[in-house]
Amino acid sequence: MAILAPASFGRLTVPSRAQVRVRVSASANPRTSVDWVKETSSFFEQDKRPIMLFDGVCNLCNGGVKFVRDHDHNRSIRFEALQSEAGKKLLMRSGRAPDDISSVVLVEKDRSYIKSEAVLKIMKYIDLPFPQLAFFLQFAPLFVRDFLYENVANNRYAMFGRSDSCEI
Repeated sequence: MAILAPASFGRLTVPSRAQVRVRVSASANPRTSVDWVKETSSFFEQDKRPIMLFDGVCNLCNGGVKFVRDHDHNRSIRFEALQSEAGKKLLMRSGRAPDDISSVVLVEKDRSYIKSEAVLKIMKYIDLPFPQLAFFLQFAPLFVRDFLYENVANNRYAMFGRSDSCEI
């Protein structure tokens, strides 16, 4: 089983290769495991930019990706839908279940961020004034930021709708 950081921290570090042994499936040989850091290392070999994982059928999430693209003139962030094969592998690299679409995830070469921590980290990569805004928002307690994040995330389909396929 993958090692998860305590949920209250919001940040996940990429565990060492010895810790990232995830059983492929319940029916697979119990001795069969995948090293997800090694399995996904090619994502960062030639392109060191972080990858923003998002719910590809969520209208709010697609709007968020468009917003980040419009405000990331240096093209500092790459994007991948959580539902894609690459997205599922990166989720497992981050210590999350491959079908977990409950949070945006920002995956850097050496660590991953979820929920409000991911949003703040993304804000640091995009154009002014968002890095400064992220600086001030980081002083709000994590449990408050994540409470607000989770309320929006849990109701995103009802509030913003969903599409049949990823628009990005």
